[in-house]
Amino acid sequence: MELNLKRPLAFFDIESTGLNVSKDRIIELCIIKVNPNGTTETKTWLLNPDYPISEEAQKIHGISQEDVKDKPTFKQVAKDVHRFLANCDLAGYNSNRFDIPMLVEEFLRADVDFEVENRHFIDVQNIFMKMEPRTLKAAYRFYLQKELENAHSATADVQATYEVLKAQLDRYAQTNYTDKEGAVSTPVKNDVEALARFSTHHRNADLMGQIIYNEKGEEVFNFGKHKGKTVEEVFRKEPSYYDWMQKADFPLYTKKLLTKIKLRMLGK
Repeated sequence: MELNLKRPLAFFDIESTGLNVSKDRIIELCIIKVNPNGTTETKTWLLNPDYPISEEAQKIHGISQEDVKDKPTFKQVAKDVHRFLANCDLAGYNSNRFDIPMLVEEFLRADVDFEVENRHFIDVQNIFMKMEPRTLKAAYRFYLQKELENAHSATADVQATYEVLKAQLDRYAQTNYTDKEGAVSTPVKNDVEALARFSTHHRNADLMGQIIYNEKGEEVFNFGKHKGKTVEEVFRKEPSYYDWMQKADFPLYTKKLLTKIKLRMLGK
């Protein structure tokens, strides 16, 4: 179905040095502007962020510091981008949470007044998530083609979960999966260790995922001002952070893990 537009709708995507909107920078910006008459215009900018590209970000988009060292900065192209987006509504995937805030932040750094109040924002991911909810009831309907009776009863829910997992094993037995680094595997197999590995987003050090393991197997903070830093590094530079966490409202298991790390640092 073609879009019914009263003014241009600009689909855009950003690649960046990282995910911190207040600190990271745009290194690639692509915009497809769809006009009310159905015609489209596409522009792409590769940019020198004048800021380090994190290893994690480079693994995802493949753009290195060397690739952008001779490219213009966002500030140098900001007015061109602003003109291209004039009178446009905006659309993207996860754009409300990341791309739009990042774009507006870059405009502010470049002293360009990018008006947001009178624009409509369409986030395609949010439409997807709302129309295809990731609830147990929705999963039961999707995999088993029947309705879950007595949803939110513990007995019904646990039985449904058991049935859904068996259905997933049947459905994805020969299905390939490509991870963010481009590696292809067939991860959904009738093996508990393989299923546990695939169903985890991070290798959690604690149970809540506030402390995770990095690629070197080191415990790393996954929240707050020290996100991405190893626990040992933070405790060495800011010993009071341990005391704050012990007094704050963190799970007991997380506090137990932090104590274990601190004692390990002390050689006990």
